[in-house]
Amino acid sequence: MFKGSSSKTEAVNSPDKLNRLVEGTSVKGDIKTDSNFRLDGELIGTLNTLGKLVIGPTGKIEGDIVCGNADIEGEVTGNIKVDGILLLKSTAKFRGNIIAQKLAIENGADFNGNCHMGAGQPKFEQIAVPAVENELVY
Repeated sequence: MFKGSSSKTEAVNSPDKLNRLVEGTSVKGDIKTDSNFRLDGELIGTLNTLGKLVIGPTGKIEGDIVCGNADIEGEVTGNIKVDGILLLKSTAKFRGNIIAQKLAIENGADFNGNCHMGAGQPKFEQIAVPAVENELVY
């Protein structure tokens, strides 16, 4: 009557199924995985994961992201689509557009872009990354 559940969600979010890109490592290209992913290095390209994405304080991504859930402490320049919850922590620097079911932004996070939440979301390809403004240093 009661069988052990082996749903895909449980398998994807299993702690022993973690991919990691450590600080000091830089990758140019696209990454696709069914498992959780932690990024403390640098990625120039797209990242697609069914699991949870964690971008640590030293992590940087320049490219689009599609994931199940995400916690961001580092820097992102690109669009993100999150099927669940996106958390921008206080150290996060996010320049791009967000499509998410739920969004939490801690005090101190830097977010520049648009956000679409809940039903009636646009297609991922229909949103563009905001232009980078020239910063003057005095």
